[in-house]
Amino acid sequence: MNYFIPQWEERTSYGIRRVDPYTKLFEDRIIFLGTPINDDVANAVMAQLLVLQSMDPERDISIYLNSPGGSFTALTAIYDTMRYIKPDIQTVCLGQAASAAAVILAAGTKGKRLALPNSRILIHQPATEGGYGQSSDLEIQAREILRIRALMEEMLAVDTGQEVAKVSKDIERDKYLTAQEAIEYGIIDDILPSLKGL
Repeated sequence: MNYFIPQWEERTSYGIRRVDPYTKLFEDRIIFLGTPINDDVANAVMAQLLVLQSMDPERDISIYLNSPGGSFTALTAIYDTMRYIKPDIQTVCLGQAASAAAVILAAGTKGKRLALPNSRILIHQPATEGGYGQSSDLEIQAREILRIRALMEEMLAVDTGQEVAKVSKDIERDKYLTAQEAIEYGIIDDILPSLKGL
């Protein structure tokens, strides 16, 4: 069963247009990343980041995350684009930021990395596919796995302020963090309060 995304019509000076929640979020400079992160998702996120920068390089861009993570190459594509563009990037965890999504959450501009109170953050070592082929091929794959892990450790260490050795130990197995624990670890800076009563 597919989830239905509502659409509605808005009257503009150019006539009537159909819009959906993602269009409205984009107009407010919010990118919603609510799926596993693969190359297609990374391309869509990168395109939105680049377009929003070209529209106004001085205004912040927000990335809202509710993702189980995904591909390391897709992660690095988004991560490097976040670093490349000029605007500050606010990252917000709504629900979960696991694996690659946790790295993106931590990569937001310091002071602008947030989570809702019951968010769940998961960091762990990059997942690998089963190796196959000649022994020389397996050796090449093993070197690449170690390189990817070292790169992820460095990314998390830079963005959280933790020592690489601590990150390496912490991602050896799944490490689940509450929003408060994510603040203490340096992945986020604050927990968003409820807007009710404001």
